[in-house]
Amino acid sequence: MELEEFVTAWDQDIAGAKPLFIELKKLLESLEETQIHFIARPGITYSMRGKKTSQEKRPLFVMVDVIDDDPAERWLSVCFFGDTITDPEELGDFVPGGLLGEDGHCFDAEDAGILEYIKARILEAHGNQ
Repeated sequence: MELEEFVTAWDQDIAGAKPLFIELKKLLESLEETQIHFIARPGITYSMRGKKTSQEKRPLFVMVDVIDDDPAERWLSVCFFGDTITDPEELGDFVPGGLLGEDGHCFDAEDAGILEYIKARILEAHGNQ
């Protein structure tokens, strides 16, 4: 499944995660030197991963996972490598070894209230690659 196909087919959205996902997708598409990779694991996650074309050390700088436990109530988890961002308002969770075997920092995007904060973290991570 391709990213656009996934977005188009996403019809049930009780939790309101789809507009948040689309906003983050638009941001990644707007960033220079950025590729988006999509990995579909139905029933588990749909993962949109941003990578800078000049990036060599790691395969991504941000991972936006659509958690698919219940397709009608999907939610987003946005993760970064712990050394690429700050979290001045302490809204995220530190995940030891949780991002491709490295320490990560993840944010649950459950409503639009945290969206601008997450966008700022994406820009920060992009700039630190």
